[in-house]
Amino acid sequence: MGTVWAIVVAAGTGDRFGGPKQFELLGGRRVVDWAIDAARRSCDGVVTVLPPGYSDTEPDAVAGGATRSASVRAGLAAVPESAEVIVVHDAARPLADAELFDRVVAAVRAGADGAIAAAPVTDTVKRVEADRVVETLDRSVLVAVQTPQAFRAATLRAAHAGRPEATDDGALVEAAGGVVVVVPAPRWNLKITEPDDLAVAEALVRARVR
Repeated sequence: MGTVWAIVVAAGTGDRFGGPKQFELLGGRRVVDWAIDAARRSCDGVVTVLPPGYSDTEPDAVAGGATRSASVRAGLAAVPESAEVIVVHDAARPLADAELFDRVVAAVRAGADGAIAAAPVTDTVKRVEADRVVETLDRSVLVAVQTPQAFRAATLRAAHAGRPEATDDGALVEAAGGVVVVVPAPRWNLKITEPDDLAVAEALVRARVR
């Protein structure tokens, strides 16, 4: 089997958080270090994408771009062409474990072009225009998309050709005609967006080590 590489995307400015959240401490380690560690335990190699100015001081790191997709492409350029599967993971989800990485990779090895971690939508979701509700969506067929996301390397590279933009790589592979499957994510795979999220993550880390 070919090698599996991970791209840990950590190039954001953290505007809603109030600063670069990936460098905040969580359980005595930086948020980004949690993501890198999980990726290393599951993958053969890891490329970390950091904000310009940070990448020179970190091992196996490259500078990110102006958008998330541009940052992923910066990571792709550093992944060896021999890689068979590439996993993309956001550093803002530091509690993803190696088992979740393994499961998305296994789904790709089983035949999918891509496999994304996702969770069922538990709230009622409505589509609105301005402040008016125009439709209530069927939440039974909806999922909240997360990372890690694994892809056949050639498929992911092709999906990024032409430098498209999307909020996640699964959307780019879907748009290119690829088959993307869902892998259930655990409830604790939260995303750190605001300071309160970091406090929740800290509580979850403490609960794990008791």
